[in-house]
Amino acid sequence: MIEFKDVSKTFTTDKGNVTAIKDVNMKIEDGEIFGIVGYSGAGKTTLIRMLNGLETPTTGEVDVNGTKISDLERGGLRKKRHKIGMIFQHFNLLWSRTVRKNIEFPLEIAKISKAERQKKAEELIKLVGLEGKEDAYPSELSGGQKQRVGVARALANDPEILLSDEATSALDPQTTDEVLDLLMDINKRLGITIVLITHEMHVIRKICDHVAVLDGGKIIETGEVLEVFKHPKQPITKRFVYSEVAPSPEDTNVVVEQLLKEYPNGRIIQLTFHGNQANLPIVSEIIHQFPKLRISIIEGNIHQTAEGAIGSLFLQLIGDQEDIDGALDYLKTMRVETEVIEHGR
Repeated sequence: MIEFKDVSKTFTTDKGNVTAIKDVNMKIEDGEIFGIVGYSGAGKTTLIRMLNGLETPTTGEVDVNGTKISDLERGGLRKKRHKIGMIFQHFNLLWSRTVRKNIEFPLEIAKISKAERQKKAEELIKLVGLEGKEDAYPSELSGGQKQRVGVARALANDPEILLSDEATSALDPQTTDEVLDLLMDINKRLGITIVLITHEMHVIRKICDHVAVLDGGKIIETGEVLEVFKHPKQPITKRFVYSEVAPSPEDTNVVVEQLLKEYPNGRIIQLTFHGNQANLPIVSEIIHQFPKLRISIIEGNIHQTAEGAIGSLFLQLIGDQEDIDGALDYLKTMRVETEVIEHGR
């Protein structure tokens, strides 16, 4: 388990002290994929660098599997870092070395024998899908292939934890998905804990089990990914979640406000569903049960998370109050989460 206990980090600059991380308390369970999301300058990189001792907390402590990182001497810290792999945004490969030699590099530093290095490199080349590229140089690889080398190199010392620092932000969407699929496969095969920092909510949605939202050095919201997508609480979290959705929430607000004014006796509802509920013929069932109701679809979306599908649907119901109330009660029997919108969200 990874624990941040009342962690703060302050840097001293020519212009005074700058607090990058403030009062962070967070637990990351063994074997999960944990995402930390935030905009540029939120403190994500500082937070993750404290996990492997590249930064030391000003106050508080970071505990990794029972070891307080800041208490380690140089030798102990070096040994601990061997069990914490790191994947970088811009790959950080050695351009004068082949794929195989790049993967072997951390094993050379650890003074592993040549035979063992070669054996391990071959295993990792197969694991990340780079067969046939063993003797290629980084300049001969695509961005996705370079990042696969970075992943393999990070796994060379059989780490317990894999840190990903914006590892997909330099990749195109298709390649991003391929690398994320690889990380999910590694997590399942090896049971390795993955801590992933990003500003892309798509990355969080696709592979993470839990997410923490970082803003101004503080954790402002945390929870299971599915729950955070269903019920984002903080304004910045809502912006991240709705960045996955078109149109924007501001556009939806305008439409909702106009419809509420134009049809004051109607109702606008938001339906939230997940898992198998996403396959339900909700609108057709309401129309079948209440044929006198007029139903308009304002906005809808559905996305896949690591825990299943999640979606929302905005509907306008116009008709007799009895039919509207009946439709709302019927939705409850279908166990679809329903919220009546009184004004723009």
